[in-house]
Amino acid sequence: MTAFPEGTILGYPRIGRRRELKKAVEAYWAGRIAEGELEAVAAGLRSATRERLAERGLGRADSSIPESFSYYDQVLDAAVAVGAIPERFADLRDADGSIGLSAYFTIARGEGERAPLEMTKWFDTNYHYLVPEIGPGTAFSLSSDRIVREVAEAAEAGYVTRPVLVGPVTLLALSKAQDEAPEGFDPLSRLDDLLPVYAELLARLKAAGAEWVQLDEPALVSESLPASPAVLGEAAARAYAVLGGAADRPAIFVAAPYASLDANLAVLAAAPVEAIGLDLVRGTVPTQSVPGLSGKTLVGGVVDGHNIWRGDLAAGFGALERLRALGASVAAATSTSLLHVPHDVEDETRLDARLVSWLAFADQKVAQVVALARGLREGRAAIAADLDAASAALADRLGAPGVRDGAVRARAAALVEGDFARDAYEIRVAAQEALGLPALPLTTIGSFPQTGEIRRARARFGRGEITAEDYEGFLRDEIGRVVTLQEDLGLDVLVHGEPERNDMVQYFAEHLDGFDVTENGWVQSYGSRATRPSILWGDVSRPAPITVAWSAFAQSLTVKPVKGMLTGPVTILAWSFVRDDQPLGETANQVALALRDEIADLEAAGIAVIQVDEPALRELLPLKKAAQPAYLDWSVDSFRLATAGAAPATQIHTHLCYSEFGVVIDAIRALDADVTSIEAARSRMEVVSDVASAGFDHGIGPGVYDIHSPRVPSVDEIESLLRRAVEEIPIRQLWVNPDCGLKTRGYEETNASLRNIVEATHRVRAGVTAAV
Repeated sequence: MTAFPEGTILGYPRIGRRRELKKAVEAYWAGRIAEGELEAVAAGLRSATRERLAERGLGRADSSIPESFSYYDQVLDAAVAVGAIPERFADLRDADGSIGLSAYFTIARGEGERAPLEMTKWFDTNYHYLVPEIGPGTAFSLSSDRIVREVAEAAEAGYVTRPVLVGPVTLLALSKAQDEAPEGFDPLSRLDDLLPVYAELLARLKAAGAEWVQLDEPALVSESLPASPAVLGEAAARAYAVLGGAADRPAIFVAAPYASLDANLAVLAAAPVEAIGLDLVRGTVPTQSVPGLSGKTLVGGVVDGHNIWRGDLAAGFGALERLRALGASVAAATSTSLLHVPHDVEDETRLDARLVSWLAFADQKVAQVVALARGLREGRAAIAADLDAASAALADRLGAPGVRDGAVRARAAALVEGDFARDAYEIRVAAQEALGLPALPLTTIGSFPQTGEIRRARARFGRGEITAEDYEGFLRDEIGRVVTLQEDLGLDVLVHGEPERNDMVQYFAEHLDGFDVTENGWVQSYGSRATRPSILWGDVSRPAPITVAWSAFAQSLTVKPVKGMLTGPVTILAWSFVRDDQPLGETANQVALALRDEIADLEAAGIAVIQVDEPALRELLPLKKAAQPAYLDWSVDSFRLATAGAAPATQIHTHLCYSEFGVVIDAIRALDADVTSIEAARSRMEVVSDVASAGFDHGIGPGVYDIHSPRVPSVDEIESLLRRAVEEIPIRQLWVNPDCGLKTRGYEETNASLRNIVEATHRVRAGVTAAV
């Protein structure tokens, strides 16, 4: 078989340098372009990616360029490829049993009464994947050859690329049992039925010209999945005995990003696979040789695919040198796919030149991998200049002005235990009765639709085409419309709609010291949605109030309470590229102190309800159990530090979304928020059982409207969700709200959905009132 390339990346951003894929996909959904036009845009992006990577030093014919494109999500791609779709979508198959692009998008987004697949976070990242649904009767079959066609497309253009697929163990480990499955059914039990389809796909890939295939198996590094690492290791041993033993296949590279393989390295070493990928940013180099590695290639992920710092390249090369001592061939790589970072720092024209010198986006990381590969081939001396330049940039970053602020550090050092605790919950409940809220209070999570008109006004203001006075007048008018709409709908606790905010993290980053923001640093969050993570490079402080004026203006328009809306410290860290020169907990406390000051100013302005969103609380939970208690301690403490200064009569809300909450329910309780809203609609209220069994006794708002789908839920559907919640959680605790903010939705579907929520709530209120 062909040797593994000396340097590679595990994947590349797929949305386009200017979000070309997003724009084309959304145009297709809106009916403005045909499927053929969308396919042409996608083919152009794939072609441009291959050429870009070749220009940056990866080989055109050595399998170093990954074929990792996706129209929506790589887990959905794998599920569709093997035919693992729920029965409610079965009629979408073509006559030959294949699943086309239109059906693919319907599975992702839902349609009419057909709910989409559930969505949740991909390991400990801010990427969201779609959760396959598998049952005892799921009929696996090769149902999409899209990846095969993309490999053939590359070959026709003169490239030998490496197709990237989610591996069979991870696909099943991340799946959920179909609703119709018997209690206790485990999708992993279907592994032996799934493997022949993977084997067939590997044969098709080889015939199309693939010399290597990359099977991503991050499940093998996680201790946070329902299956234990030992069970997953046993499954991997079975899976790769079959796939590795197939006569007609490309060479197999099993990649295991996001943490250390630990004992499962021995499992893969013993398997008939040709290369194994190790994350040496989140994991470590094994200290002892592992039987079976001789003759294999260890792909050392020493270039951080998770963050944007230039990093310590010399240390990375040292790790690769230590890998060689294990008796295997060694290649250089990124630790993860580069889908987690933006395309190219050279696209940033407004960042300070000194900051830019510290950064490496995807294209710069490709260059780092190429340099390390050269070092492996020619020796350390051949890349001494590259190593020295990276070390100099790191030293400059650590010593630059603003990285350490004495006043910020003195304030954090002076904190005492009482700074992290509010008055007892019972005292707060009594004080908050002054809000006069009914049973099942109705609210939304915060944002209202960001219309084209809002985005155009923001862009015009940014270009200097309208004055600050005109822009602020536009925003006041928009807030007035949103407040009036909520009053007309009959909501109980209102929001101002956040028209002034481009992003729930970036908006705060633009107003806090220690941050910078990018122009084109787009990173895919899910499907066609992308964010621009801010860069947190120094000590954090708040030079002036951020949200107070807009919240106070909205409150002046109504007698109903209006929520002040803040993003919590953990989420600000999780959705930014964060400095790596100090513990995350220290950085979180700096952000928390800035938010504490903001809360005090909101209270002084008459805001009686304040929401501090923490949708990323579960996201940052370490994959290894030993590291989880320390994380939960500092993450909970940072939220409490931000909110503990609030008066008992101030009702503190928080919001969490798109995660498996059962594993962090104790941490959610420890946040001590008066009300917690959580995603629940797409999973059909599964979380309420966790909430009920945990004895959670604070306010809770399980979402009844999946805002990540264009579907308008019916009154009956929402009522059934609410009634399930009422059956398990005391009525005094329950709130009614959507799953998340409404920023990404249009007003027509938003109005219809909220009206249905109000009607369903009135029905349930009437029922519970009558019962009382």
